[in-house]
Amino acid sequence: MAESLRPTRSRIPGSGLAKGLAVTLRTMTKKTVTAQYPDAQPELPPRSRGVIGLFEENCTVCMLCARECPDWCIYIDSHKETVPPAAPGGRERSRNVLDRFAIDFSLCMYCGICIEVCPFDALFWSPEFEYAETDIHELTHERDKLREWMWTVPAPPALDPGAEEPKELAAARKTADKLAAEAATAAEAAELEAQAAEQAARPEPPATGSTTGTTTTTGMPDPSKPSDPQDGAS
Repeated sequence: MAESLRPTRSRIPGSGLAKGLAVTLRTMTKKTVTAQYPDAQPELPPRSRGVIGLFEENCTVCMLCARECPDWCIYIDSHKETVPPAAPGGRERSRNVLDRFAIDFSLCMYCGICIEVCPFDALFWSPEFEYAETDIHELTHERDKLREWMWTVPAPPALDPGAEEPKELAAARKTADKLAAEAATAAEAAELEAQAAEQAARPEPPATGSTTGTTTTTGMPDPSKPSDPQDGAS
């Protein structure tokens, strides 16, 4: 019943063969280009999955990448160290120190789960692919080699101009604006205090009154000056 409801398409005999020959003819007319490797390095896509680079400073030995790896090809060793208190009277803390971080690329299937689950951005994809070895045991690379591959990681692509701003940048900008406003308020208050202190330290001018003739500000004649005879006449 279902087959009878399907629309029937009229096919020209030999149309499939004609399409295949057309593809063959187009390919035959193109110029053959040979990549001169290794003299000329290939242009890889920006998100190529070559090897995994380790940014050791961001690793907190949380073991999340090793636990989530489906091939169990990540080996991590660490020890704990006691950190002195940051302030006098504080408590000592303990932290994990990375001793070994190795990846067995003979087992790795390049799924990228370890990079996705790392909460501190310590693992990155590198486009480096020239790490073949004659012995399979030499494909287990330690953290020194992973550290060297970290410098071959390309820069992240630019964000879409129409995309929303990341929450981390918005929070950081908000905190920076708040600190800048507090600093400006403190500077203004300090300037006002300096002006008030300068005015308080400035000596006050002596109080002087106006005199008319030989009469002082109190209205009494000045005995040190001769009196004008016109004053008595008036």
